[in-house]
Amino acid sequence: MTFGASCCCSLLLLSWAFGQTSITGGDRSPCQRCDLQLSCDCSHSGFSHVPMVTDQALRLDLSFNNITTITRDDLKGLSRLVALDLHGNRLSSIHPSAFDSLWSLEELDLSDNRLTVLDPRWFSELGALQQLNLLNNPYSRLGSSPLFEGLVRLRILEFGGPVQEELKTGDLKGVTQLDRLTVRANNLIRYERGTLAEIWPLGGVTLNLHRPFLTDPALVSAVLNDVLSPETHLTLEDVHLTSKIPAQVFRDTHINRIRYMSFRNVTISDESVVDFLTAINGSPLTSLSIDGLTVTGEGRWTRANWTDLRSMDEFLVRNLVLQDVFTFFLIGNLYFLVQNQRKLSFINSQLFLLSCYSTRLMKEVQYLDMSDNLLTDLTLGYMLCDGEETLPELRVLNISGNNLKSLPTISRLAARLTKLTHLDISRSGYSSMPPSCAWPATLRHLNISSAKLTTTTPCLSTSLEVLDLSNNDLRSFTVTLPLLRELHLSGNKFLKFPDGRLFPNLQTLAIWVGNKSVLTLRLLPASAFLNVWSRSSFQSNTLNLFGRSDLQSYRRLDKLQAGQNKFICSCDFVGFLQSLLKGGGDATLTDKEDSYRCDSPLYLQGESVSTVHLSILECHQLLFVSVSCGVALLLGSLLCVLLWRLHVFWYLKMIWAWLKAKRSSQQRQRRRNDEESEALISFDAFVSYNDRDASWVENFLVPELEEPSSDSLQPLTLCLHKRDFLPGRWIEDNIMSAIERSRRTVFVLSENFVRSAWCRYELDFSHFHLFDAGGDAAILILLEPMTKDDVPKRFCKLRKLMSSTTYLEWPGEEAQREEFWRSLRNALRGE
Repeated sequence: MTFGASCCCSLLLLSWAFGQTSITGGDRSPCQRCDLQLSCDCSHSGFSHVPMVTDQALRLDLSFNNITTITRDDLKGLSRLVALDLHGNRLSSIHPSAFDSLWSLEELDLSDNRLTVLDPRWFSELGALQQLNLLNNPYSRLGSSPLFEGLVRLRILEFGGPVQEELKTGDLKGVTQLDRLTVRANNLIRYERGTLAEIWPLGGVTLNLHRPFLTDPALVSAVLNDVLSPETHLTLEDVHLTSKIPAQVFRDTHINRIRYMSFRNVTISDESVVDFLTAINGSPLTSLSIDGLTVTGEGRWTRANWTDLRSMDEFLVRNLVLQDVFTFFLIGNLYFLVQNQRKLSFINSQLFLLSCYSTRLMKEVQYLDMSDNLLTDLTLGYMLCDGEETLPELRVLNISGNNLKSLPTISRLAARLTKLTHLDISRSGYSSMPPSCAWPATLRHLNISSAKLTTTTPCLSTSLEVLDLSNNDLRSFTVTLPLLRELHLSGNKFLKFPDGRLFPNLQTLAIWVGNKSVLTLRLLPASAFLNVWSRSSFQSNTLNLFGRSDLQSYRRLDKLQAGQNKFICSCDFVGFLQSLLKGGGDATLTDKEDSYRCDSPLYLQGESVSTVHLSILECHQLLFVSVSCGVALLLGSLLCVLLWRLHVFWYLKMIWAWLKAKRSSQQRQRRRNDEESEALISFDAFVSYNDRDASWVENFLVPELEEPSSDSLQPLTLCLHKRDFLPGRWIEDNIMSAIERSRRTVFVLSENFVRSAWCRYELDFSHFHLFDAGGDAAILILLEPMTKDDVPKRFCKLRKLMSSTTYLEWPGEEAQREEFWRSLRNALRGE
């Protein structure tokens, strides 16, 4: 493909993908960072005004720029826009009609700006809006008139800021139901009861009332009573329960009505823990999670050990800090917190030991997450009672991110967990696998990702259905796993696919490269564990290409995720992958088209494979060369025939012969000039004739002109090539020398002359040198009747000469020949 054609194709692609800019403006800069999904990422770009983007954009991210104002025309034409992010700018002014053209907008983020007043006219035309974020702006109230009245489809609402002072009845008019509500009002001083109660139902509520918790528990109680319900998940942020005043809140609210409750960034004392446990005594609370817990006491909560928490099904603590870890009571004294739960999580809590006594109390636990702690192989053995009976109902165990190094130890300990189905031991120090291991027969999901494994062995359980070995140093995988349905091999050094015959039931194979994400359970309940592991990840491999033959051995493969590798975009690979992307193969690619990009050849580096179009020359080189050679041969043959028919070869050969003879003549002329001598005239005429006419020349012409005649005239001297050319010299040199040494040139014309062989054509062509000086030096003798039309057109000089010069015709009758010879002698003597 030529450069011009490539440019044209590129321009057409850009026009299709990005469209035309919606508006033109004076000081507005363009932003062209839009992907094939028409999502434009213009964040962190230093824009001081809303940039120009394609009017086909669906998502526009303008976060973290320096935009201070939005005018009426800044967003005109973006009627297809679904999401607009203006988070983290310096917005202080928005025109009332700035968003009027965004009829399709579903997500709007105006958080972390400088908006002091909220104008309801901004949202009057946003009937499709579902998500609105107004957090962390310096407004003190939501406005004098209902701000959200027309947003009947709104499902996620976030508002509040550092100077939010009041919430009054009617502020949320028009909001009928929400999936999630976030209110950050650390400085709230006025709240009208029932303001938040107007919204029903509420899926989840996040409240940040840090200062009111410390100074006005009645206000906090009023807010909580308006949102508490069995259907609502309550989250409280930045709560400091270190005195009696905050604890009073739980006594004054109907906290025992709630089922799902979370805390974030909590500081709590022993007394507050007892007050809270007392408040939820006998409540239907089923889930309690705390992310960021600082305990100032010693764990002396035995005064609340009578608390009825039988309804609690899930208890999670993450990022736990014990200010006095050495005096803190063992969890065994707090058995009432763990004896009824089915899901327990202690994540990143600096736990280096959990006693066997504690785990034996966890008779109902089915899901246990101890990830990102300080467990070792020794303390893990103590926690699991060294393989004795414990955790009888455990199905899911996550101990990833601990200082574990012995794979035989964990396999031996896990073998006694007779109902275990999911085990996550990722992000540990395992560097090798033993030849064999003992696993529970129920184990189906195993995660050993982000370790240091270099090889695999039959240590892996044959009962596995999902296996994650991503982010290791594996180069091959040769273990037979007959029940395996999903295989994840990201972050390794594979050059090709493993042999599919090892996994006859494999349905999902992930072979893609990207950010080295770590799959851990974290906050997820057991029901979500499968969803996490079903995400395919085969990252950071050196897989360059693959084709249909690589997948043929996978008989049941249904889903393939192989993007973000360094692909060599060969013709076979591009054709095969484009077919897969269009759904033309047995397996379905589950990742985005943009994740499949070329790494080589260099001119395609970074291009999406889905948009690559390789030329016939690149894809069918042998066929192209064969066809090209055939066409070239045919054209060459046709050209040769054409040139032959037009006598081009004859002309070229004659020109070359004349040039060489001319050069020799010029050299002789220079020598004569150097010697200051004139050209030597040796002959009266040079006779040019065809060998077939030699008998006439020798029997008639030569005797008649060279022998003495009766009229006592001086005989003439003729130059004949057979007689007078010097042997050994180049024929053209002989010809040119003879012409130069003769006064005249006699052409004996006949059919033989004009149809002679190539050597005679060279001789005749040399004669044309004489014609350049005029026709007086040439004498034409016609041995037989002929006209200029009988002379081939390639003898153009001769045809011209016959038209302008009188010629002699050899008479057939004897009586007329005397006159012929007399005329010829006169012509040769110049009379």
